[in-house]
Amino acid sequence: MCDNDSFDDMVAYRLRQELLSRRGFASLSLGAGVASLLPIGCKSADPAAGPVSAPSAAASGAASAPTASAASAAATTESEVSITTPDGACDAYFVHPATAAAPAILVWPDIFGLRPAFREMGKRLAESGYAVLVVNPFYRTKKAPTSTPHADFEDPATRDALMALAHSLTPETEVTDAKALTAWLDQQASVDKSRKMGTTGYCMGGPQVFRTAATNPDRIGAAATFHGGGLVTDKPDSPHLLIPKMKGHFLIAIAAGDDAKQPDAKGALKAAFAQASLVANVEVYEGTKHGWCPPDSHAYDRDAAEKAWGELLVLLKSGLG
Repeated sequence: MCDNDSFDDMVAYRLRQELLSRRGFASLSLGAGVASLLPIGCKSADPAAGPVSAPSAAASGAASAPTASAASAAATTESEVSITTPDGACDAYFVHPATAAAPAILVWPDIFGLRPAFREMGKRLAESGYAVLVVNPFYRTKKAPTSTPHADFEDPATRDALMALAHSLTPETEVTDAKALTAWLDQQASVDKSRKMGTTGYCMGGPQVFRTAATNPDRIGAAATFHGGGLVTDKPDSPHLLIPKMKGHFLIAIAAGDDAKQPDAKGALKAAFAQASLVANVEVYEGTKHGWCPPDSHAYDRDAAEKAWGELLVLLKSGLG
């Protein structure tokens, strides 16, 4: 997640920037101005905002991630599942190729949680040949959906509710979940356990990816974060300090807007991966704002999101065997 204090700092910074933008650039259009300043962990998209894909019926009106071509997409089986953990029952979306066992991928969503956009992204990954579990990280508090469609983080009640959910998670709960969810995946007949497992995370899901990789180093062969928040902090539990415990291949895709706010983070990540002798691509995606990947985000950038998707597939192929 965008860990506690660091997430609060991010929110405060972007809200201050938005107020300044409104005062100084009131004549700018919404698309070019302040609407895209907040991260996906702070504002979800309106259907008319940005060049999103046409929604599918399964997405219940939400924008869809582009899917694999009909010629290359694997037929899939999908279901809503409940996974027992030491802290309760985690509701999740599980989708996998219909005809053969496949490497598993554990997906950690952003602060808006498990929703149609992430189900579409999970299905697209399954169509590329993976058994994909997209979880509700807030199951201890509330079953999905944990936010309303097109929820606006600027609304005080919405912001308070989402921050309460985010702060309900700790490094300890993330480790508990990483253990339980990877174990559940390895119990599924549709998962090829002879191959390594992957994990991906968006915004607040970035640190969850790091803790998953550090908790299961012999199982996680590929891990990717996209506009991950709070990966490098000055706290003793900073996620980047876990890198020496990890194995596998890594993709750390950083929003240009986030890099501008924390320019030293990429160097700290590169140094930590190099010291641990791990294969890692730490990359700033030029011109992107925080939240550019999910297709229901105001910051969605189709071209950059497709580039990130392509690099994810390369990572998974190289890391999962």
